Amino acid sequence: MEKERILDAIKNVSDPQTGRDIVSAGMVQDLDIQGNNVNFKLAIPSLNMAGKAELNFACIGAIAEVYPQASVNAHFVARATDGMPPPSALPQIRHVIAVGSGKGGVGKSTVAVNLALGLKAMGARVGLLDADVYGPSIPTMLGLVGERPKVKDVTGVPKRIPLDGHGIPCISIGFIIDPEQAVVLRGPRLGAIIKQFVSDVLWPELDFLIVDLPPGTGDVQLTLVQTVPITGAVLVTTPQEVAIADAIKAMNMFMLPQIGVPILGVVENMSWFTPAELPENKYYIFGQGGGKRLAKESNSVLLGQIPLVQSVREGGDEGHPAILQENRQVSDAFMEVAKNVLRQVGALVG
Repeated sequence: MEKERILDAIKNVSDPQTGRDIVSAGMVQDLDIQGNNVNFKLAIPSLNMAGKAELNFACIGAIAEVYPQASVNAHFVARATDGMPPPSALPQIRHVIAVGSGKGGVGKSTVAVNLALGLKAMGARVGLLDADVYGPSIPTMLGLVGERPKVKDVTGVPKRIPLDGHGIPCISIGFIIDPEQAVVLRGPRLGAIIKQFVSDVLWPELDFLIVDLPPGTGDVQLTLVQTVPITGAVLVTTPQEVAIADAIKAMNMFMLPQIGVPILGVVENMSWFTPAELPENKYYIFGQGGGKRLAKESNSVLLGQIPLVQSVREGGDEGHPAILQENRQVSDAFMEVAKNVLRQVGALVG
């Protein structure tokens, strides 16, 4: 019996937590063959992990298909953590970017969707998690209203498969409840939903997972930073003074010592109004300079300014995001944001 053939066989077995094959996930250790005996260790996060028995039987079955005579012994061990940081809840995702705001109505979800699509347009593998459980708007913006995620059994553990929106895997509570259904949840239940969106969803290998947070500072934000390592946060505001005042509170939440999420930068939305028939005109309806002020307060940068254009609203309502439209003024503005976020992440992680 050959080690390579055995490893190839058990590559068909999936990790019940992440959905990755157990060989690529680094779970198979100390593979040893003695006659017809095949012995190896399976490193798992906890010996109480759900799906252990199914994982064991799946390995036995996979090896039996190529070597029916094999006597397989898989020994479960807890993954070593001595001197090491705890394993990530999303090891298949390189960077998690949180998009937040101090108040609602500033276009946070619009920025999150178009940022995700902008990063994808530059060749990155991108996913989108709608954590705005009270007002999930991602289904509408991606044209997925009424769609439901399928459930797949991964080595004995049920996992939701993200829906595809313009080539981006995405999940939202809006895919699980009816559009008109009110979400009435207290803190612990809110936290449980966010944890399910992280651990019970079959996220593929991604370069970026964009998380659309609810406005303000609350249980969802705290649960998220406690569940997954956040690479950085993008703050969304309008130039208006009242929006800036609330955005500073969101900024201060991310900068708390116990949270410690770096601010990648600020997106100023609705910076000016430009009528379609007068594309060179700019009317500063909500004032000027708010985005620059917030960027200075957060010791970050202004990632971009998005004009108030009718096609942005129409695209969001129709499931055709602005960055995919022919209006170059708007699509170029969102692409500039995506490029600057990519640059900021590169500068942060080296």
